[in-house]
Amino acid sequence: MSDQFDCDVLVSGGGIAGLTAAAAFGAAGFSVICVDPAPPVTAREAQGSDLRTTAFLQPARGFLQRAGLWDRLEPHASALQIMRIVDAGGEAPEPRVIHDFNAADISDLPFGWNLPNWLLRREMVAALEGMARVDFRPGTGTMSLLAREREALVGLNDDTRLRARLVIAADGRGSPMRQAAGIDVKTTRYGQKALAFAVTHDAPHGGVSTEVHRTGGPFTLVPLPDHDGRPSSAVVWMETGPEVARLADLDVPAFETEMTARSAGLYGPLNLASARTVWPIISQVAERMEGTRLALVAEAAHVVPPIGAQGLNMSLGDLAALLDLAEADPGGLGQRDMLAAYHKARHAEVRARVAGIDALNRASMVEAQTLRDMRMRALRAFYKVKPVRVALMRAGLGTGRTG
Repeated sequence: MSDQFDCDVLVSGGGIAGLTAAAAFGAAGFSVICVDPAPPVTAREAQGSDLRTTAFLQPARGFLQRAGLWDRLEPHASALQIMRIVDAGGEAPEPRVIHDFNAADISDLPFGWNLPNWLLRREMVAALEGMARVDFRPGTGTMSLLAREREALVGLNDDTRLRARLVIAADGRGSPMRQAAGIDVKTTRYGQKALAFAVTHDAPHGGVSTEVHRTGGPFTLVPLPDHDGRPSSAVVWMETGPEVARLADLDVPAFETEMTARSAGLYGPLNLASARTVWPIISQVAERMEGTRLALVAEAAHVVPPIGAQGLNMSLGDLAALLDLAEADPGGLGQRDMLAAYHKARHAEVRARVAGIDALNRASMVEAQTLRDMRMRALRAFYKVKPVRVALMRAGLGTGRTG
């Protein structure tokens, strides 16, 4: 909000979190420049398309409305009314226990709304084009950071340098801005990777998101709109690295046979409806979420396995906290006190959620039959007691409130 700067806020990273940050701060009246070295892939069949999906949980909807994005996204969203947890950890890959966590137990709203990542990028980029205070520069990335008490000087890969009051690092788990600020991370590797793809099936999903637990990690089906006139779901299949490599090399008929078996046949035969992409699975937490004139958000600050739709929803929690502080004191944007308050508001919660998801992932990976049986009994016990079940659902949403 000063002509002495190129912008109030420089967002490093044009993924979903970075685009959301740019929209939110632009909608709040701050001048924003958002850069990313790779132009966003905004078509489902294009090379490099992100075939994963994002489930925006209830608290995220309000922030997306605040950012001026929800009206564009809602028509494409699939409501998630029920989270179904299936234990198929017996001798055969068949359901032993099926428990439905229904949003109606805690709210009049669904748990959340699911959208494909490539479509999110398409709609968010289109929204930024209509925002006068946002300058999105795809194909341009950040290279260096010189942070001072008064300003941040950011060098770009086109040999220009920008002056900003606040730099938001939304540039991924290998964040160049985090590295430039000398902020360390703690990384946990599981020996896992994930296959992400879309499928069609005969049985309608009915708005149910399903996690099937056996070994290696969860096999998750998340509702999508119908594809070619058939019910469709997005799948994230977590397994050991060698097993993912084997599965990724199978021809389509063999792969369809294996994924149908791994799904415990819950939706009938699964048919591959997209390319297969492979993603590494880690947990990672930055030792702090702020530096001089710098705020870390999303995967620059924390990475979790894709369990319980926590990843991007944690990221939107970062952005909401940061924007609250900026709007409460616009003159203090990017100053030391604001960023210290941001770190205090987010870091302990982030660490706790990463630890919780780490534990869930390790439980989903177990191979010994005795441990799989213990997991099944624990799931049954948690579900059986309604106050515990309700508490788990509210914790997953990140809210203790109903409605």
